[in-house]
Amino acid sequence: MNTGVELRHLRYFLAVADELHFGRAAARLHIAQPALTQQIQRLETLLGTRLFDRTSRTVALTPAGVVLRDRATSLLGHAERDLAEITRIGQGSQGTLHLGFVPSVLPLEPLRGVREFRDRFPLVDVDLVEGFTSHLMERLANGTLDMAIVRDPDDQPGTVTVPLITEPFVAVLAADHPLADRDSITGAELADNPLVFFPRAAGGLAHEKNLAPLLESGRRPHVVQEATNWTIILYLVAAGLGVTIAPRSATFTAPASARIIPVADTDAATTIYIATRENEDRPLVRNLLELLPNQRTR
Repeated sequence: MNTGVELRHLRYFLAVADELHFGRAAARLHIAQPALTQQIQRLETLLGTRLFDRTSRTVALTPAGVVLRDRATSLLGHAERDLAEITRIGQGSQGTLHLGFVPSVLPLEPLRGVREFRDRFPLVDVDLVEGFTSHLMERLANGTLDMAIVRDPDDQPGTVTVPLITEPFVAVLAADHPLADRDSITGAELADNPLVFFPRAAGGLAHEKNLAPLLESGRRPHVVQEATNWTIILYLVAAGLGVTIAPRSATFTAPASARIIPVADTDAATTIYIATRENEDRPLVRNLLELLPNQRTR
């Protein structure tokens, strides 16, 4: 392999091979004819063979020149495609983005931003990873995720969080619960009921914030059943196994046999955050951040 051959040598060669005339090829390349002749001679020296048979009247390809014409066209085509791909990756319009999310954000705007991102950047593969807030933050910190949409995350070294959406908690009861016909309910009225809830391992801060409407009564509820996602929790509540306190958006999948009731006399709320690593400045990540909603209260 001769490492002295450059892409410009191949472009000059192809211009002459197409025109079979040094003057026309030089004009096409916008360079002086002597400079073009010099570059072709340089290429022939590097390859150790003549590429053109030249007379005072004609220019013709040698057998080696015929082969190089086909190969140079292919080489330049591959180089242009590869360099264009590198440019797109550098601009964040191609590659793979690993995005974690908690399932309770599915009804809200953040993942609609992902759809718009995919429409704008079709060459980017978005790998969606579902999980607990605590697990997603760990994966973000260790580099296996690029971003995460989480709920009330605990502090995680090496990460940065920005609030997106804040929403209230609601109570969820079975349709035949004695309080199911209420227009609103307080945490104190629910505190002594058996509770169906998610495990603390899902996120310590999220766990405590979600319990806040009950804890404000001065009593800690008794969790009789844990489940790993809100859909399961809601169906267990609807079956009469207990009550729960949930983010409002998490109740959109509740069965008809469950009752969703606003919680009164509390300022407790839950916030969805976008989490990235510290000093994150990759265009791939920045392009998605620009499409996510601004902070708001719902």
